[in-house]
Amino acid sequence: MRRNTDNFPLACGNLLRGATNGLTDIPGVLVGHCTLRSGDINTGVTAILPHGGNLFRRKVAAASHVINGFGKTVGLVQIDELGTIETPILLTNTLSVAACSAALIRDALARNPEIGRTTSTVNAVVGECNDGPLNDIQAMAVTEDHARSALAAAHGGPVEQGSIGAGTGMTCFGFKGGIGSASRRIEIAREEFHLGALVLTNFGRAGDLILPDGRRPSPPGAEAGTAEKGSVIVVLATDVPLEHRQLSRVARRGGAGLARLGSFWGHGSGDITIAFSTANPVDHDEDQDIVSRRILSESRIDLLFQAAAEATQEAVLNSMLAVDRFVGRDGTVRTSLADCLAEAAEPFS
Repeated sequence: MRRNTDNFPLACGNLLRGATNGLTDIPGVLVGHCTLRSGDINTGVTAILPHGGNLFRRKVAAASHVINGFGKTVGLVQIDELGTIETPILLTNTLSVAACSAALIRDALARNPEIGRTTSTVNAVVGECNDGPLNDIQAMAVTEDHARSALAAAHGGPVEQGSIGAGTGMTCFGFKGGIGSASRRIEIAREEFHLGALVLTNFGRAGDLILPDGRRPSPPGAEAGTAEKGSVIVVLATDVPLEHRQLSRVARRGGAGLARLGSFWGHGSGDITIAFSTANPVDHDEDQDIVSRRILSESRIDLLFQAAAEATQEAVLNSMLAVDRFVGRDGTVRTSLADCLAEAAEPFS
């Protein structure tokens, strides 16, 4: 069930939010989910499409940043070598990366039969977190068909958040985690742009969470001080014209948003950011020797850094505020942060 996160006005920073306060405020970006909930199976797939066309033929500029690398993602090496993304991004659980990667490859082959024969192979992009405590991860329940369902469900408009898609079985700071999203509006040279974040939250120790107003809520009965073994995938998107190096710099600022919440990126945590810009598509069949690109002046990039930190921080909070109390595998319970705050004596700030 998705709650209305606007009921919990925990402001993150001072930049203006986008119209829907989500990743899809960037024109052309689509998000879809496939959710699996049956008995001990609590998992799924979330799809992010930089645009609705043929991404292999019309790639987007991109970069990634590994904050702490205890993760099993696919595709980051080529993103950072060539500076582009050429498939949708899929998010899922750790043991379902192979199924999602295969689905992306088959989809690209169906759209581009020359892949691997008369042109290059394709670089699928998949991010993951371990939902094992709430999901029977060994069942490997996610199939290629589930990945295709998430792709087919991708749409614009408000992003569905909480215990949905890849976020179904996730835990964050001891509370129920999941999918969260937020966006910021930016004015540059009298033009309006956006930067959005979508997060898959499965990180943070119980007791470490710091809210923007300084409160430090903890789930009832949670054991504080345990090892940090979670993960988070941060996807940042913008329509500001950025090249690969600039996107790499913006991607690092996702970590600032996580740190504001109390995360220290523990030894056992996989904390990874993928960033892309829709403004400068790269033609796979480019026949010009020299191409021109419209690029943001470096003197204005602080606006993007601030937006990345604010949107990431708020997206994580939204992932916890958009859920209800959750009962997962073997009766394991995760409390809702929204319930915890609603029961607190002090008013919201």
